[in-house]
Amino acid sequence: MMLWACLLLPSLALDVYARALPPADAAKPFAIATGGRAPRVVGANASAQAVGIRPGLLVSASLALAPDLVLRSRNPDAEAAALAAVATWATQFTPAVALAPPDAVLVEIRGSLRLFGGLPKLAAKLSAGARDLGYEVRLTLAPTPIAALLFARAGQTTARLEFSLRAPSNKGATGRLEANRDFLDALAPLPLALTDADPDAIAALAAAGIATIGQACALPRASLARRVGADFLLLLDRVCGRAADPRPPFLPPPRYTGKIELPAPVENIEVLAFAVNRLVHELSGWLTGRGLGAIELELALAHERHVREKTGMPATNVRFALAAPTREHAHLIAVLRERLARVALPAPVESIVLATLTTAPLAGRNLGLLPGDEVVAAVPLVDRLRARLGEDAVRLVAPHAEYRPERAWRESGDFRARPAGKSGLDSSNPVPPRPVWLLSAPEPLGHLLEAQPWVLRDGPERIESGWWDGADVRRDYFIAENPRGETVWIYRDHRYGIDDGEWFLHGVFA
Repeated sequence: MMLWACLLLPSLALDVYARALPPADAAKPFAIATGGRAPRVVGANASAQAVGIRPGLLVSASLALAPDLVLRSRNPDAEAAALAAVATWATQFTPAVALAPPDAVLVEIRGSLRLFGGLPKLAAKLSAGARDLGYEVRLTLAPTPIAALLFARAGQTTARLEFSLRAPSNKGATGRLEANRDFLDALAPLPLALTDADPDAIAALAAAGIATIGQACALPRASLARRVGADFLLLLDRVCGRAADPRPPFLPPPRYTGKIELPAPVENIEVLAFAVNRLVHELSGWLTGRGLGAIELELALAHERHVREKTGMPATNVRFALAAPTREHAHLIAVLRERLARVALPAPVESIVLATLTTAPLAGRNLGLLPGDEVVAAVPLVDRLRARLGEDAVRLVAPHAEYRPERAWRESGDFRARPAGKSGLDSSNPVPPRPVWLLSAPEPLGHLLEAQPWVLRDGPERIESGWWDGADVRRDYFIAENPRGETVWIYRDHRYGIDDGEWFLHGVFA
């Protein structure tokens, strides 16, 4: 038994642009128009509809109603790419995803119900997630993919859970699959015009007074096949669940590249961040569906054409790396916002492209046994600092196999998480405690020790090394407490073989 959800995007032509607008800018009238000598409106937002702009209205008449109307030409390629992006995002819920062009995505969710807490919760996640991507969505459920699509086209957004949760069909006396009665009753009033059947067949049936699926199913099958063909009969059987309806599976791309066109050129970073947030939702879904985490990303901010031609700079590219693989939306958008805040735009931006450069496998998070056990991890501090200050301003310190403390570390550009390993020293001798903060150069303590005594808490630890490279040391280290109550790391220098060598401060414990 299958359960199909249809995500219909009724205003896709408009949303491919309008989804980039934050709420403040969405209040401005905006519309999509056809091309040609007499362009007409294809879709309009709520602000444009409020002044009387409707699909089919001439652009000239629309501008008379709203002189400040922002217009963009319809872009079928962008609509197809957006539909594929929604399908890619949906793979985080189920691998059984199929496209239903020009404006719908079908997902089989029966096997995912338990994982996502049941049908109501999963349906809510699908609806809310599509809206987070910036699309108006109409979600419907049915035991067959075509039926789910027809319910969505008919505007029946109320999910019919009573038949969706039961087996849609069983073997009848003839050996043919028979759909359950509740399901057929729900299909019966749907117009045949909503199907993708041959228009000539629909017209021929309409001429005979047959306009709905229920009326067509009530006709004798043999005579119906003679009148409109076997293909139409097969379509009805697939709608009702009497025949299999194999769908070509949608295969997500091996590398994520998401693009969003802006309704008008933008130079405000906050507006750009809102649009980038839409792409991050797509990216998070792609990563989850493939079991990956992002390590390195690139954001390309394309400028206006005349700027590209004048300066030869097609886009401002923002590349950044993460400390560890992640696919959490909150983590990714927080880092991107910090990084965008440092970008100086040479010109307004027309479009945004977000792409993955490096990814790595990332295991899923274990689910909690009790409600509320899910914990959202905080954004690592290192990612925030690198995004805000620049990647070169934050360096990773890695252990190095060396006894001399000032040489026992190395800078590393690899911020990816790594398993704890051996330091390279003799593992049979555990290393005593080391301070969190090591001074760049040891500070003499002679004058401080003369003023007030320091208390030695642990030690000595003899470190004697480096005779082979001319930077030899011979020190006795102690953990001490200074007069302010701080725990520090001090040593007595014995390089010259003097028992009462000078004291130095070398580190401070947390």
